Amino acid sequence: MGRQFFVGGNFKMNGTIQSITEIIHNLNGAKLDDRTVVPPRNAEVVIAPPSLYLLLAREHLSKNIEVAAQNVFDKPNGAFTGEISTEQLKDSGIGWVLTGHSERRVILGENDGQRESKKTIEVVTRQLQAVADSTKDWSKIVIAYEPVWAIGTGKVASTAQAQEVHAEIRKWLSSTVSDSASAATRIIYGGSVSEKNCKDLAKQGDIDGFLVGGASLKPACGWLS
Repeated sequence: MGRQFFVGGNFKMNGTIQSITEIIHNLNGAKLDDRTVVPPRNAEVVIAPPSLYLLLAREHLSKNIEVAAQNVFDKPNGAFTGEISTEQLKDSGIGWVLTGHSERRVILGENDGQRESKKTIEVVTRQLQAVADSTKDWSKIVIAYEPVWAIGTGKVASTAQAQEVHAEIRKWLSSTVSDSASAATRIIYGGSVSEKNCKDLAKQGDIDGFLVGGASLKPACGWLS
């Protein structure tokens, strides 16, 4: 069985009750089971609104669309002002979370200088090793490769560049984790993904979806669903 296409919309610190409700309404009315288009609409769709709107999203979204928090703390509870735990997210019906985004700390991806120095694979696999050291169940992991130089800049890796890195990540999974993890783990691309470049990227064998930033808030982003 092939890997299910995955599309995540990271709203970042954007949105209001009105605008997020409108996005939810559009998503609820979208056809998510059309496999004749690219990206395929049998995709798993997950949106990540600001934490203030997590419950709003979960309450009003169709059950086949998931909600993600934009960050999570590594303790179950305690005197950690402003943090949210995995236990609290699960209690609220939130099944996904973004971790390691560059706007929070370190993302899985290289900066422009590292790319020019041809150190992309070295940097990315080093970052992944930290994940591998603490991960037991890879069936719950989706890897998002986002070159730091492409996030919010309008720049985007070429189709060939993105596919090359994704293929190397899959090769690394095979050699470091297992062949089964390599075959099953979804590796998605982020970094200035838009309706203009998503179709070509989606055709690549090792690109299993997208993590979309600001474009996920725009009306033109009908391809998200």
